[in-house]
Amino acid sequence: MVLIRTGVAILTEKGFSAVSIDDILSSAGVPKGSFYHYFPSKEAFGMALIDAYAGYFARKLDRWFNDETRLPLQRLSNFFVDAKAGMARFGFRRGCLVGNLGQEMGVLLESYRHRLAAVFHDWEARTARCLRAAQVAGQIGADADCDRLARFFWIGWEGAVLRSKLEQDPGPLDEFARGFLALLRSGSETSKG
Repeated sequence: MVLIRTGVAILTEKGFSAVSIDDILSSAGVPKGSFYHYFPSKEAFGMALIDAYAGYFARKLDRWFNDETRLPLQRLSNFFVDAKAGMARFGFRRGCLVGNLGQEMGVLLESYRHRLAAVFHDWEARTARCLRAAQVAGQIGADADCDRLARFFWIGWEGAVLRSKLEQDPGPLDEFARGFLALLRSGSETSKG
């Protein structure tokens, strides 16, 4: 639906509190009366945007993290490359909808908190599965806590996305990717020694 696509595009760049429904309707070329035909409120629209973005991003993660033609850490590296290219395509003006909304929790309805947390938990679970595959492949230590590493990954990655958007530069993404992969590999070397 055009309202969802337009809303996601605008909110990944500007955030929820900086945008009115009229802004989105105008960009989408949709009359105001049509909005309430599809959504009873701005809150319901926001929830639909979160769900649409979460579904899109989960498919993206699965495409990279479940690619069994590559070793698991290469899958993670391929995700980094793809995400950086996606941000570069929009001049580093767009970030992550879920991360953007999480930063706005002070002005958003409380119902968003649970939905956003659930999205992060889902992404962490997908990442942890890739990291467990890296354990099986001997790329990271057998004693690594993959769930904890996945949580650490998303905390750091969202910070890198924010910083890249702020600086309009890929440097923070590259630095985080290098650091996270180095952390994984150093744990593997330690467990072998």
